Amino acid sequence: MDSPAFDLAFEPAYGQAVPVTSGVERVTVNNPGPFTFFGTNSYIVGSSSVAVIDPGPEDEAHFQALMAALGGREVTHIFVSHTHRDHSPLARRMQAATGAVTVGQGPHRPARPLREGEVNPFSESSDMEFVPDIAIGDGETLSGDGWALTAVLTPGHTANHAAFALEGRDLLFSGDHVMAWSTSIVAPPDGSMADYIVSLDRLIEREDRLLLPGHGGPVTKPAGFLRALKAHRLKREQAVLERVRAGDGRIAEMVKVIYRDTDPKLHGAAALSVLAHIEDLLERGEIAADGPPSLAALYRPVTGR
Repeated sequence: MDSPAFDLAFEPAYGQAVPVTSGVERVTVNNPGPFTFFGTNSYIVGSSSVAVIDPGPEDEAHFQALMAALGGREVTHIFVSHTHRDHSPLARRMQAATGAVTVGQGPHRPARPLREGEVNPFSESSDMEFVPDIAIGDGETLSGDGWALTAVLTPGHTANHAAFALEGRDLLFSGDHVMAWSTSIVAPPDGSMADYIVSLDRLIEREDRLLLPGHGGPVTKPAGFLRALKAHRLKREQAVLERVRAGDGRIAEMVKVIYRDTDPKLHGAAALSVLAHIEDLLERGEIAADGPPSLAALYRPVTGR
């Protein structure tokens, strides 16, 4: 399999707590869009006292739905996979209402420093206010009533992205790193394609039986899906390299060919994905540029490669 079999079947059941598996419920925010699919998934993990994973955006209806789903149960921890505004802002309000501690890899930060004159295209999508009470490290475990969650740091989509493994269940809350319905956007400077591929390899090695993502339905056969997802990314990388070698020096030219079957409305996001591949190829010496990598830079093949 060299292309992932994406699954677009999903019933968001807005405002309702949907049992996903034993001890795990999902409540989906009504914030559909090209990058959120039907909306952001918040998860409730545990029984009499619980952890909430990715409370979501600051949304009144979703806050009320989450509180209703809790049914008076104690919330001890609020885990955040990463600091995009569709995942983390409601943590502040939920903490004020429940007294729970917040948990995440750390505050928002780019994967690399901004270059002179560079503008972060996703700055308005980033939650710069979130600072976790507990900055959890890779492999560290926090536990509660009938649950234990271990951080699996997965930078790539963002520098501070973390997945959370439910111990004893071969189950991973994969955030936006891996989703059943689509590939994850990797957009510099927030994202790094090199980091993303390394993080994919980490999940391939884990051999979980189920992934529960931040958007859409579960990944029920992770082993094959993850390998196909990596193959898809590497195929895109090869396509970018081939376009440079064919004489397409600008990212806009590459996008028109590589993404010719994609809705033109998504070409802006596609260009950022190409830039992520470009940065990785430059770092490895596969191509050259007339200056720092950017959407406007001119790229050329490296002689002899």
